[in-house]
Amino acid sequence: MEPGGGDGRAVPGVGHVRVDGGGRAHESRGEAEAWEHAYPADELMPLTCRGRVRGQEPSRGDVDDALGKFSLTLIDSLDTLVVLNKTKEFEDAVRKVLRDVNLDNDVVVSVFETNIRVLGGLLGGHSLAIMLKEKGEYMQWYNDELLQMAKQLGYKLLPAFNTTSGLPYPRINLKFGIRKPEARTGTETDTCTACAGTLILEFAALSRFTGATIFEEYARKALDFLWEKRQRSSNLVGVTINIHTGDWVRKDSGVGAGIDSYYEYLLKAYVLLGDDSFLERFNTHYDAIMRYISQPPLLLDVHIHKPMLNARTWMDALLAFFPGLQVLKGDIRPAIETHEMLYQVIKKHNFLPEAFTTDFRVHWAQHPLRPEFAESTYFLYKATGDPYYLEVGKTLIENLNKYARVPCGFAAMKDVRTGSHEDRMDSFFLAEMFKYLYLLFADKEDIIFDIEDYIFTTEAHLLPLWLSTTNQRVSKKNTTSEYTELDDSNFDWTCPNTQILFPNDPLYAQSIREPLKNVVDKSCPRGIIRVEESLRSGAKPPLRARDFMATNPEHLEILKKMGVSLIHLKDGRVQLVQHAIQAASSIDAEDGLRFMQEMIELSSQQQKEQQLPPRAVQIVSHPFFGRVVLTAGPAQFGPDLSKHKETRGFVASSKPYNGCSELTNPEAVMGKIALIQRGQCMFAEKARNIQNAGAIGGIVIDDNEGSSSDTAPLFQMAGDGKDTDDITIPMLFLFSKEGGIILDAIREYEEVEVLLSDKAKDRDPEMENEEQPSSENDSQSAEQIASRSQEIDLVDQESPEESSVNSHPEALSPVDTDSAASVSSSEQDSNPMENLETTSLDGECTDLDNQLQEQPETEEDSNPNVSWGKKAQPIDSILADWNEDIEAFEMMDKDEL
Repeated sequence: MEPGGGDGRAVPGVGHVRVDGGGRAHESRGEAEAWEHAYPADELMPLTCRGRVRGQEPSRGDVDDALGKFSLTLIDSLDTLVVLNKTKEFEDAVRKVLRDVNLDNDVVVSVFETNIRVLGGLLGGHSLAIMLKEKGEYMQWYNDELLQMAKQLGYKLLPAFNTTSGLPYPRINLKFGIRKPEARTGTETDTCTACAGTLILEFAALSRFTGATIFEEYARKALDFLWEKRQRSSNLVGVTINIHTGDWVRKDSGVGAGIDSYYEYLLKAYVLLGDDSFLERFNTHYDAIMRYISQPPLLLDVHIHKPMLNARTWMDALLAFFPGLQVLKGDIRPAIETHEMLYQVIKKHNFLPEAFTTDFRVHWAQHPLRPEFAESTYFLYKATGDPYYLEVGKTLIENLNKYARVPCGFAAMKDVRTGSHEDRMDSFFLAEMFKYLYLLFADKEDIIFDIEDYIFTTEAHLLPLWLSTTNQRVSKKNTTSEYTELDDSNFDWTCPNTQILFPNDPLYAQSIREPLKNVVDKSCPRGIIRVEESLRSGAKPPLRARDFMATNPEHLEILKKMGVSLIHLKDGRVQLVQHAIQAASSIDAEDGLRFMQEMIELSSQQQKEQQLPPRAVQIVSHPFFGRVVLTAGPAQFGPDLSKHKETRGFVASSKPYNGCSELTNPEAVMGKIALIQRGQCMFAEKARNIQNAGAIGGIVIDDNEGSSSDTAPLFQMAGDGKDTDDITIPMLFLFSKEGGIILDAIREYEEVEVLLSDKAKDRDPEMENEEQPSSENDSQSAEQIASRSQEIDLVDQESPEESSVNSHPEALSPVDTDSAASVSSSEQDSNPMENLETTSLDGECTDLDNQLQEQPETEEDSNPNVSWGKKAQPIDSILADWNEDIEAFEMMDKDEL
């Protein structure tokens, strides 16, 4: 840890990113590793120390649409190098882009991602290249080459706008465009609001830089169409829209995934382009957001037609950008409130889960190292000057170094609850996270240019504000009469000046944060409904789902009044069906809709509570020191690792390896954790056999060679139908690929120690300091084994990346009048969630009786031989990096602010 600038602030290091006493940024290992191990691939795979090339790795669905074989990470992080004062490296990187990058690849990419990451990256690089050239020391050879590449890419994206609405297709083929047979795209009908509404900054900047007005015209037309299609009574927009008809496909509205940057670009388009219409639109939307979506400190999605009714009871991580946008807007109090709530969630889980409920439980457990919270932290510090936000930034950096740092970079978290990793480092980590964290701690003199002369795009690329007065040749639509007159302070006509707008007093922000400091630890009500603002004028709902009993006559009478009727099924259960037109009044119909929504949400939550969470296998011996974490499937027998102390011990293979008979090598497994192969007998039988031989725990490795958490759901081992109380040792399950990591470690090191626990534990700094790699072979072998570390997906985890770009799967939502919804409950049990079957409000049936776990079977035809798996490909020249990483980790553990 080294001192920052003149005010004595310390700048903790992300990896090896540090600032010395003179404000100079030392080498950014994150970027160096991306280039060393991955170039010219689009992204770095930090666990396997290689590049991610589309088509050469298993498909990840829509998330791969960001990859276009155009060195994505290199382009996306160009201006980050200049912010870090790495001007020589920036110049070298620009030369690499001009020499190696091809934009004419036969690959289908996301228009949205390509715009914000690649087009924005080229424009940000160009902006700072011409700035450096004017300074006279660097880039003297530069002649707008990056701008010419940006223009070429802009023309490649234009065919996507060939729709009747002007909204772009969500995907395009870089080589063949849209709708041609060889293009393999152009049949889509829907796009997300953010996908169509996050183009104006990059496209307008391209027009202003080049004088070609067509780009700004197309982006403006898309924004105009979205504005015209807003829901007029609420002034809200939905998540997805039909690009041909303009009909809303998903009618829920929030500030997170699917909509987020649409609002951001309305305000920033006003700042960059000086067009009052963009500010008018933003203010109209902002008033609606604060009226309906903002439920301090929460931001909850609502229905655009019924904005008093919440669409879901969970929030996604992308909304973490909103406090930063509120700072730019000048609305500081709600920004502080929401940011503090998010920080409390981070302190509970180390990272912000992809989605979390209103009572702050994990909804989606992944965390792909998103930068939005760091972005808001930076802007709040600029606005308030409160050193509290430096402490927040310190926490972010420490968590990154402690939990996400791996030998070749920073790995996304597959599960924040267990600490397991995913072989993924998105380009936005270097483009945004590094940039915002550096700027948070940097003094003005640490940056070689005036950051106030630029605006940040949604990907944190820098565009100069002087573009507002350059090449203004685009005709502007006169839409003044379309705006709602609002009698509030939202319609200020100036950009906020942080020197006079906010009280530069740390106690101001502290007074707002204080009531929220324990908000996550308190029990928040489920399904927050603002009844006091609804038609009931403050009256309580007549019946809540959590109180409902199918055998209570009073409850049945209330249901009838709300238009909810009971249908008796042949299997003894009852089904609840709601028809709004059968309700006694419109108010009762609203109550009925709310009751059905609560019932479905309660069912989903209780089902998740009944499922066993994943467990962790952590290799803690030299030279891993806990850096390799494997997510393991739990067992329904043996001690519960969440309630009992973790088990730590050396591993040993059992003989026979299938563990289906008395072990012939009890001396080898005595006091150790036994490795067993799946197959030929029941899991409980394997557990008893190794327990009788003296093992303190067991790891069952899948016998299906090549099985991996990348392609299979988490496996949960069940008992044999008999009493399993006699099993007293913990048992965990690993797929073949993950198990192979441990087997390879045994081959290389013989003595391999692991920790079986409910989640990953902190690394032991004393062990790292005492034991150093003894040879070059040790270093390289550890790297190869670590490179196989791919973790397990959760049982019921939905992957947000597998839905449309920048959006999440649909939540259950109430329907319009006379739409049917049903919830079934056991008549014999007072618990309404017992043996539930629900029909979602859009009519799709879901059987909630089935647990997402694999049931025990007697397994036959399994190979009894040991399956050692295949060795990972050797990684060249890693010895120096490995030793350097060991030293870096020692420093990370010793450093204090």
